[in-house]
Amino acid sequence: PDFVLLNPEVGIAVFEVKDWDLKAMKYFDKGGRLYAENQEGEEFSLEANNPIRKMKLYAKEIFELYCPRLDQRAGKAAITSGLIFPCASKEDVAQAFDRLINQSKDLMKYKVTYPISAKEDVQSKSLRAIFPESVRQSSQLMSEEIAEDLRGWLREPYFSQVQRQPLEIDDTQSKLIESRTQSGYRRIRGPSGSGKSLVLAARAANLAAEGKKILVVCFNITLLNYLRDLTVRHTASRKTIRANIEFLNFHNWCKRVVEKSDLYMEYHNLWESQKKQNLSLERILNVEIPRLTSTAVEDDGFEKYDAILVDEGQDFRPSWWDVLRKSLADNGEMILAADKTQDIYNTAGTWTEEVMSNAGFRGPWSELEVSYRLPRVVIPLVCHFITQFMKNHEIKMPIPPSQGELRDTYPVHLKWVQTSHDQLFESCLDELRSMFTDLRQDTSYTDICVLSDKKIGIPLVQHFSDKNVSFCHTHSKDKQESQRLKRAFFQGSAKIKSTTLHSFKGWESRHLIVCVTSVDRPEDRALLYTALTRLQDHPKGSCLTVVSSCNELIGYGQLWNDLQRSTT
Repeated sequence: PDFVLLNPEVGIAVFEVKDWDLKAMKYFDKGGRLYAENQEGEEFSLEANNPIRKMKLYAKEIFELYCPRLDQRAGKAAITSGLIFPCASKEDVAQAFDRLINQSKDLMKYKVTYPISAKEDVQSKSLRAIFPESVRQSSQLMSEEIAEDLRGWLREPYFSQVQRQPLEIDDTQSKLIESRTQSGYRRIRGPSGSGKSLVLAARAANLAAEGKKILVVCFNITLLNYLRDLTVRHTASRKTIRANIEFLNFHNWCKRVVEKSDLYMEYHNLWESQKKQNLSLERILNVEIPRLTSTAVEDDGFEKYDAILVDEGQDFRPSWWDVLRKSLADNGEMILAADKTQDIYNTAGTWTEEVMSNAGFRGPWSELEVSYRLPRVVIPLVCHFITQFMKNHEIKMPIPPSQGELRDTYPVHLKWVQTSHDQLFESCLDELRSMFTDLRQDTSYTDICVLSDKKIGIPLVQHFSDKNVSFCHTHSKDKQESQRLKRAFFQGSAKIKSTTLHSFKGWESRHLIVCVTSVDRPEDRALLYTALTRLQDHPKGSCLTVVSSCNELIGYGQLWNDLQRSTT
């Protein structure tokens, strides 16, 4: 709608303004559907922009969806949904729409909450003529809680607010951002939330400002938008970043390199050979494509990079790193940021010290030890999970900031829901509805993110799509569509978020629901650890709900609920 009016003591009003010249076309309905006829006598449907239907739909969705705590019998009386035609006379409006209005019981019975005004009403300058309910002073149907339900859909997303703020950088991070090693090779490690991605993004921005050509690369497609968003919050201008930095996941970078070379036909033939020669997808992605790319970058015409920065390096294979090294200009710079605890693809074990030495690294790791992202109350729970379920990993326990007294007061709502496999979807749905009513006052519903596999994610998105609620999601049974959705997944989207635990690695959120179906494999446990560490600390609060159907986690979940009982 064009206007949304809210008074917590009185009600809600939405208005659609249509500056249509109703004399220019003839409007009529066929079986309750709106059509128009132009001056040439051509007829066309206006159902997609039917103002009468829109007016009813606004009221229906506010009542059923956006303000679910309105009284289910009389609550609609608190909602005004109106139409304004500032360029059409009352006679023209009546001629165009009276039949459609007369066919609706609600519009006929409750005219005061479905006002339709015309040019004469606007020219009279009478607010009451356009908005009859404006004279009300109070209503027993409204409350501050109901008003807050609606505000959650109207507020700017928290992530969009953050995008206008510069990166917060500590001394250790600053040294890494402002310097390079003598060899140009640097490896950075640290637990979740310690700022590895932040350092890479800020370093990329600094180098771009110097006019250097940069490649920022990772494995997950969805992480690229997050890295780009971090980069634009540092010193370089957006124009400089667009001109000098490429953000690509590894295999898309390989495809781009090969398709620009004489090997593009061989690349496309690989996918045909997968069918004809029964080559495994794993061999194509991990061996054949890197081999082709390695040949392509050795060509004299290949333009090399001044710096290559790799995030979530534990997901990379050493052979991929070797291909990237060949793409580096003389006296260039390479950074690898990693956390072996987040080894969700079971590849971190290939990075032995001998391999590291052959990859160009000398000396110890650069360490980031302090976790700024995680709320202090969550850190012991994460550490307990590491010691109980991830004993074979190279453990880097998150450490809270030393200035902890103020952070101890930050509100955090934690909840563990243990359920059965059969009830998993309904439980996730219930917890999402519950989070709607427990939103932080500086955030929007679109800051909520649900992490689950596709078996839960696809029906969840469909359930809300049927109610006209849009999701920014990555769930699709079609592989190509899934790739497209991943490229479009970003936190600034004005939609509720839903994605897999894999695709959210590297991201963060203040409102999270994590759906867990298995912890059988080491990769599953690393994936859950990664998901638990996505929660972002904030002075105004954050909340995390885990919905689990894994019996192995019952005891661990009781720690959460015991903690919640002791803090509420």
